[in-house]
Amino acid sequence: MSKLTKLSKAAILVSVSFGVNKVLGILRQLIIARQFGLSSDLDVFNVANNVPDMLYALISGGALAVAIIPVLTEVITKENREAAWKVFSQIANFAFLITAALSVLVAVFAWPLVQHPWGISPGFSLEQQTLVVHLMRLNLIGTLIFSMAGLLIAGLQANQHFLLPALGPILYNVGQIYGAVVLAPENGYSFGPLTLPAYGLGLNGLVYGVLLGSAMYFLILIPGLVKYQFKWSPKINLRDQYVHKIINMLGPRVGGMLLYQLTFIARDNIASRLPLGSVSALTYGWMILQVPETLIGTAIGTALLPTLSEHFAKGEVEQFRRTITRIKQVMIALAVPSAILLAAVLGPFLDFAFGFDAQSTQLLLWVSRAFLAGLLSHVLLELGARIFFARQNAVYPLIGSAVNLVVYILFGALLANPMGAPGIALADAAAFTAQAAFLFLTFGLVTLKEKGIQRNIKHLWQVTAGQPDTKATFLRALLGSLIGGLVILLMLNTLTAALPSLAVGLLASLIGMAVALFFVRKELKILVSM
Repeated sequence: MSKLTKLSKAAILVSVSFGVNKVLGILRQLIIARQFGLSSDLDVFNVANNVPDMLYALISGGALAVAIIPVLTEVITKENREAAWKVFSQIANFAFLITAALSVLVAVFAWPLVQHPWGISPGFSLEQQTLVVHLMRLNLIGTLIFSMAGLLIAGLQANQHFLLPALGPILYNVGQIYGAVVLAPENGYSFGPLTLPAYGLGLNGLVYGVLLGSAMYFLILIPGLVKYQFKWSPKINLRDQYVHKIINMLGPRVGGMLLYQLTFIARDNIASRLPLGSVSALTYGWMILQVPETLIGTAIGTALLPTLSEHFAKGEVEQFRRTITRIKQVMIALAVPSAILLAAVLGPFLDFAFGFDAQSTQLLLWVSRAFLAGLLSHVLLELGARIFFARQNAVYPLIGSAVNLVVYILFGALLANPMGAPGIALADAAAFTAQAAFLFLTFGLVTLKEKGIQRNIKHLWQVTAGQPDTKATFLRALLGSLIGGLVILLMLNTLTAALPSLAVGLLASLIGMAVALFFVRKELKILVSM
């Protein structure tokens, strides 16, 4: 079995599991939305997650996970699995101590983090801020558990194992759903003769669900460690050559994740000054964007990183570049139709799913459309960042994150007042487009240098965006999506009077998707045969 075939199977497995996870995640969000609406309580809950989420992303979930996988792959390739686990243990010990220390600091300084003019919710009332501080401190417990689970996932993925890491997020959502349907509500949900218990814990119940989900996320990974003969080593040796490599990547990677997470802080800072419900509308719009982004960009990128890292460790330069080109074609073929078709058909689904009033539904619709304008950039960024991580270079992604944050703040400040929450979502699209463009242009320059080709605009365009196959993919995907989107709009406008809007939306989605995918059938074959 070739590596590309393994990559294809891994990508499909991760994508399917992410799809199940997203369905559960959306179900959880809808349950919460119907309980709380676009209310101040929901704004508080969403804001209280930001700093704990940032800690997770900075330590185990994003920074260390990406730094570990390329280096562990190198250790497994050049030495053996036992040596790789020794390196992993030292990093895990180091990460646990750092995460615990930072969690304590956040808990101690929670009030300044919330109230400061540059904090996460300076525009909230004192009552809201008090609740944010309380919920944030509870969330930090889950962050510690979740961070360790993130490291275990990186260790298993470095061993080319994706099943248990794919199941973990599903159990995490199951725990949160339990919190939403049992722990939080005042009255129990009824399913025929069955009525679930209700503990009436409100927002606290939601957080307890997060803690339960984090614990299950961690425990499901243990059998994978047993299978791959993990042995914990209770020491930290920062002089170990491989540990040193990870630490060298970790610095700029942490910086990049910090800058990325600061965009969420900036988003809530700006949105807290807008009308009630703006924070939650942006949270839900981001959630909607993340469905296709995760199924396309994150799933393929997650499966891709170990393979790219192996190509780099073995010095397989042309195979490395050829894989990137094929993946880019697949991502474009899937992301362009997803963005355009979702933007066209989203209205009936939002109205049915959230049950908001007409004004709130329209706000969420336009916020979601503005986010979707940047879907292709989000997806390609998953590839662009992993190109450099596989090469054990986290400096260029750090610079790209700085570009993202600067563009985000500038456009967010410029567009928030005249456009409201949709303006902030458009700022997100602009920022991620700038970041993705920077990474691919930089990789183009690196490629020209390695090949000894003169670095000018013409050659740079040819090695980044100008390959004939890539251009053809984009044009066919765009044409098919526009035709499919037009079909959707015509069906929504002509059939809604005769049929329920949700039924029309489902039918229009299927037909529009079939039209769009017909134009990119070549790329779908590439996905299956990778």
